[in-house]
Amino acid sequence: MNWGDLSRIAPELVLTVAACTVLLLDAWATGASPESDARGPAVWVALAAVCGACVLSVLPVVGPAAAFGGMYVRDGLTRAVGLAALAAAGLALLVSPAYLSRFRLPAGEYYALLLFSTTGAMLMGASRNLVLLFLGLEILSVPLYVLAALARRSTRSQEAGLKYLLLGAFATAFFIYGVALVYGATGTVDLARISRAGAPPLLGIGVALLVIGLAFEAALVPFHAWAPDVYEGAPLPVTAFMSLIAKVGAFAGLLRVFPQALPDLASAWGPMLAAIAVATMVVGNLAALAQSNIKRLLAYSGIAHSGYMLIGVAAGGQAGTQAVLYYLFVYIAMNLGAFGVLLLLDRRGEEADRVEDLAGLSERAPWAAAALALCMVSLAGLPPTAGFIGKLYLFRAALLDHRTALALVGVLTSVVSTYYYLRVAYVAWRPGAAEGVAVSRTALVGVAIAIAAAGVLWLGVFPATVTAFVEQAARALR
Repeated sequence: MNWGDLSRIAPELVLTVAACTVLLLDAWATGASPESDARGPAVWVALAAVCGACVLSVLPVVGPAAAFGGMYVRDGLTRAVGLAALAAAGLALLVSPAYLSRFRLPAGEYYALLLFSTTGAMLMGASRNLVLLFLGLEILSVPLYVLAALARRSTRSQEAGLKYLLLGAFATAFFIYGVALVYGATGTVDLARISRAGAPPLLGIGVALLVIGLAFEAALVPFHAWAPDVYEGAPLPVTAFMSLIAKVGAFAGLLRVFPQALPDLASAWGPMLAAIAVATMVVGNLAALAQSNIKRLLAYSGIAHSGYMLIGVAAGGQAGTQAVLYYLFVYIAMNLGAFGVLLLLDRRGEEADRVEDLAGLSERAPWAAAALALCMVSLAGLPPTAGFIGKLYLFRAALLDHRTALALVGVLTSVVSTYYYLRVAYVAWRPGAAEGVAVSRTALVGVAIAIAAAGVLWLGVFPATVTAFVEQAARALR
């Protein structure tokens, strides 16, 4: 390790140092008390760190792009994944303080764990080695287990954290065993060297186990069962952040492993990923139809959207990678916007997480109802929103790879999803306020919703800038 290596990981170092600083500030401010001021300096330190990491992520690299013996690489894909992870973290930080204060949750620990998890997702995007990919996966996952159980007074939160931990431990075991088998088959864990190692039989088994670990994180069928329960039980801002950052890390890993490390075996892993994508889209959308709890509805929605993004990975090539990266930015904007509106609602001191709790929102906060409707339309993939452009890119990648059936399933399941997304928007604009549900006026949450809504419109109407950026990033995997 030298100063050049440290300069390559400057964005991740900034987040790590900020997380430790937040913990120290919180300990100094609270003393023996387990509670802290969620609107104190800790949140501003965390936001400043995210902004600083964004600046460092886009700065050009001077000298070799690789670091730490080639394990870490700062290329276009690293920058795209890093910016997506930082966007998710920044918006999650904006929507969190009011909720943490209202439910008296430990703010310092929350902000620190959020920054650590973001660091893990960024490391997964920068991994050119299976060992570093595993370390990134763990740095991403372990803070999320703790965050899911952060509400110590809530049995639902404790149950969510325990379920996530136990199932995540099994997925981790599969992943690390897959790394061992890949090493045994190829004699290396370097992704570039794996691509030149041929196709020994043991390699297929190892890759299948790697898929299990990453598919669990992305909530792909049949490794999705944890998502609805954990989403429902976790505190609402944790659910919002988890729904974004886990997908950023998981799909960064999938892009590194398949299009980069195994391009010559696309005829083998392409149909496998396509089958998983079909099952995920079908199960996610059909299960969402019957949900009355909006957190569970968005959980199944997230499962379905993981299936859509997997279309791009299965298609492979530059078009598939570009489509996945673009859709990550789109998903962050539209999903965080929807969760942000939910964070404005309060039902007698509890989370207002039923679809019916949105009734009459247009009469009390028309701007929030409009933002929610916009996000729902985008999630459904209707023009002129970002969701339409994102799905268009994904389906185009499938057609370019001659996977017409995969694109057709994506279109049909998108039509099915229109019902439950527009049902949410309809309830929000239906007259007659829900009994016992109050709408708060929180500046930071309002800013986050405005940014998310603007992103949904901008990425839908003017996609060229981000399209060019992700196209450049996709060339890193050629």
